[in-house]
Amino acid sequence: LTTRELGRMIRETGMDFVNLPSEKFDAPMGIATGAGVIFGATGGVMEAALRTVSEVVTGKPLECIDFHAVRGLTGMKEAEVSLDGTVVKVAVAHTLANARLILEKIRRGEADYHFIEIMACPGGCIGGGGQPVPISADIRQKRIDLIYECDQSHEFRKSHDNPAIKELYDTWLGKPNGEKAHHILHTHYQQQKRQ
Repeated sequence: LTTRELGRMIRETGMDFVNLPSEKFDAPMGIATGAGVIFGATGGVMEAALRTVSEVVTGKPLECIDFHAVRGLTGMKEAEVSLDGTVVKVAVAHTLANARLILEKIRRGEADYHFIEIMACPGGCIGGGGQPVPISADIRQKRIDLIYECDQSHEFRKSHDNPAIKELYDTWLGKPNGEKAHHILHTHYQQQKRQ
């Protein structure tokens, strides 16, 4: 279901969406983090991952959780992030033409990234095919700015701080990256013969 389809359904039912009373989302997944919100913008997945990886690797809380080097509408971004003295090289691209540039740098031996984020849609999901049109660079930037404003307003801004997710691990999954969590949360693909 795309954003445009949802908007059309709301209009077709005559629902006065603007004047609906505020409600909390259903548990257990109703608690969101700013890290989850920024997934919609190019660089958002990278930034969310860096927020968690930094604290998991170093065991220390981040002084600043905003990684501005991976933000913005530049087609390809590269950054080096220090995690307690260990340098992590990252790259972010949106649109497949920019993804190709990253892959060509790697193929030529000019880059040795530790982590790459690629989003096919211009600006990330906020510029995807199911979003309201018209889409321009200015509109994309405004959507990205709003996403980061929402991130700033969340009580929890790092994925690993989400109390609902912590409870899910404590109750059902065991430790993150543990055997049970890996078995339940990871998908495995295998080639199938055509019939």
